[in-house]
Amino acid sequence: MAPGTVMPLSVCLECDPGLAPVSVYGDPMARTLILLRHGKSAYPHGVADHERPLAPRGEREAALAGTWIRTTLPPVDEVRCSTAERTRSTLAATGITAPAHYESGIYGADAAELIELVRLTGDDVRTLLLVGHVPGMPETALELAADRTGAAALALARKFPTSALAVLEFELPWSGIGPGSGELTRFHVPR
Repeated sequence: MAPGTVMPLSVCLECDPGLAPVSVYGDPMARTLILLRHGKSAYPHGVADHERPLAPRGEREAALAGTWIRTTLPPVDEVRCSTAERTRSTLAATGITAPAHYESGIYGADAAELIELVRLTGDDVRTLLLVGHVPGMPETALELAADRTGAAALALARKFPTSALAVLEFELPWSGIGPGSGELTRFHVPR
């Protein structure tokens, strides 16, 4: 990409047949993992990192992320969210009402730890939303992606900004996912 070129804010592999095969959403074995980075946070003086709230921009963009999830993806069955204030507030702003589990281990987790957490998801969950932080969210998306050279992978590798979402699909149970086992179908930055 030439210097100064603006990156598209959303890469939809289903919308452009040249980018990827058709979605597996209709497959009863299909699993969809949505990795959402928390919204833009504020930096109030004297507030510990774990307790930082969302900035107004973060609240607005988290709401946009929620709208995009609800209108674009299968219904979310379960949420796993970091215990940090900014991730909890991001989840609230999305309007996603699926059962949520707050996990302190997501805060500061690396890709291997996040993948292990996802592998513990029950078989009845088809779509899982994981709300966390960098570097865990982009590292996990790239680790799980079978193709790390596609448009979505390249876009998220460049930058995974606040409120960004990576969507991966798997044709196996959660317990069977691992490095290179998913298809990174979308990367979206709500603005």
